[in-house]
Amino acid sequence: MADIVLGVGTSHSPLLNSPPEDYPKHAEIDASGRRLLDRNGRPSTYGELLAQADPAIKDQIKPEVLAERAARCTANVERVAKTIADARLDALIIIGDDQNEQYSDDNMPAILIYTGETIENNPLRMDEDAPDWWRKARSQYHVDGDTRAYPVDAALALHLTNSLMDHGFDISHAKRLGKGHGEGHAFGFVHQRLMHDDAVIPIVPVALNTYFPPNQPRPRRCYQLGQAIRDAVRTAPGNARVGILGSGGLSHFAVDEDLDQLILDACRRGDGEALSSIPMAKLNSGSSEIRNWITVAGASAHLKTDWQEYIPCYRSAAGTGCGMGFAVWM
Repeated sequence: MADIVLGVGTSHSPLLNSPPEDYPKHAEIDASGRRLLDRNGRPSTYGELLAQADPAIKDQIKPEVLAERAARCTANVERVAKTIADARLDALIIIGDDQNEQYSDDNMPAILIYTGETIENNPLRMDEDAPDWWRKARSQYHVDGDTRAYPVDAALALHLTNSLMDHGFDISHAKRLGKGHGEGHAFGFVHQRLMHDDAVIPIVPVALNTYFPPNQPRPRRCYQLGQAIRDAVRTAPGNARVGILGSGGLSHFAVDEDLDQLILDACRRGDGEALSSIPMAKLNSGSSEIRNWITVAGASAHLKTDWQEYIPCYRSAAGTGCGMGFAVWM
């Protein structure tokens, strides 16, 4: 019988590809007009966040602190990559979000499963005047050189689609990418940072609309989706060892340590009700990617948390940055 034998949650922020000395450059973008939300999901200016922020955050953006936290993040990315390689998976289901990379206002599916035989990762395309530090930060999602086609477990993807449809989920479906961007950042991060060229695992891309109202899957539905994915995998032909990975999060662009710790604690305890009850207002902007973790937690409820790591990577005195989370269920 096929089954999910590994669950993973991992942040994929561009900060993970930025040296700590570049963190202030990301903060400049925050201060220059980025759309920001406060801890309750209300639109806020950078100045308003700065006025509300704990003054102690200034001690967390000192160069030596940024360097230590960046090093910890890199170590955790490498640990996740090793965990995936050691699990001897036949397929890896990736729960990720799409930010207008393939799906936009003309068609924004709430839940989409990609069933093509391969998925393309294309070289980075940016404006000529884009600074080198920003190119480097974004390059973690893209191949260096020619387009690469990565394998997809199309049979498992189609099986999941049919099974989920039979169990009351209205699943959108795609067999090819419609835009030249290639696979979105949530999936490219996994290929570029978590898989070595000599150990590429076929994936099943599942795209959730985490970012864009009004059809963002609700937290409870995400948890139910994870449970249904696990049930579907168990009815797939063969004895495949399947992993499931939530790509993205935790809180950003304003770091909310309380929310992040709530998510990690609920994942550790297997508390599906707590995860299902997260207020929608807290799951917008970058924090919306927490939905991917909630889905993986539902699919991994039969597993035990093997390890977790949390690193609040502040980059400004206003509390902007990314709550970096890493977790493994086995």
